[in-house]
Amino acid sequence: MRPRDTNLVDGLTPKQLQVLRHIAAFRGNRCYSPTIADLASALSLSRSTVFEHLGELQRKSLLTTSPGRARSLKLTPRGRRLLKSVQAEEPDGCDPAGEGVPLLGRVAAGAPIEAIESRDSLSLQSCFGSGDEIFALRVSGDSMIEEDIRPGDYVLCRRAERAQNGQIVVALINEGEATLKRFYREADRARLQPANPRYGPIYSDNCRIEAVVVGLLRKF
Repeated sequence: MRPRDTNLVDGLTPKQLQVLRHIAAFRGNRCYSPTIADLASALSLSRSTVFEHLGELQRKSLLTTSPGRARSLKLTPRGRRLLKSVQAEEPDGCDPAGEGVPLLGRVAAGAPIEAIESRDSLSLQSCFGSGDEIFALRVSGDSMIEEDIRPGDYVLCRRAERAQNGQIVVALINEGEATLKRFYREADRARLQPANPRYGPIYSDNCRIEAVVVGLLRKF
């Protein structure tokens, strides 16, 4: 019998909270969920122990999964609220992105305009909204280079399960491989179109939309 964990947070043991946090961070960084093997390796736990923790998190309505589908672990709204409340109570739990930078006015990229200084601020939240539906991913690879999406850029994404033809999406294919492409729905399959002639389109009859791209960040 395992020793009983103490310091419960809203009925969770520290290990269960650690598992929940890791799932949230993994999905935020990669836009798909970890497997039991991923969690066991990252948290130095046995697979059976991870399985038990996942069962408890689902029983407490903090986590959901789709039976028979790989990488389908997701935090429920209740699970996301719990993590937010825990982070808010921690000393370094503030979100630097929410502080913003001074927005001092406009600058012309065409004909010059009068320089009038303002005293607003600009943040990701003011541009794209707040909440768990908005997140960022760092771009790796050059398959979208002709859309001016370059390696090292950050794409701002909104979680979504559906997309309109022509939208740039983050999609899962081949049981958990994430890719950034333009989405087109064809008769009996999806086409994920790159923006680089060196790459061909990806066709899939099992494409799962995870997010729609709504913005781009680049550091010069």
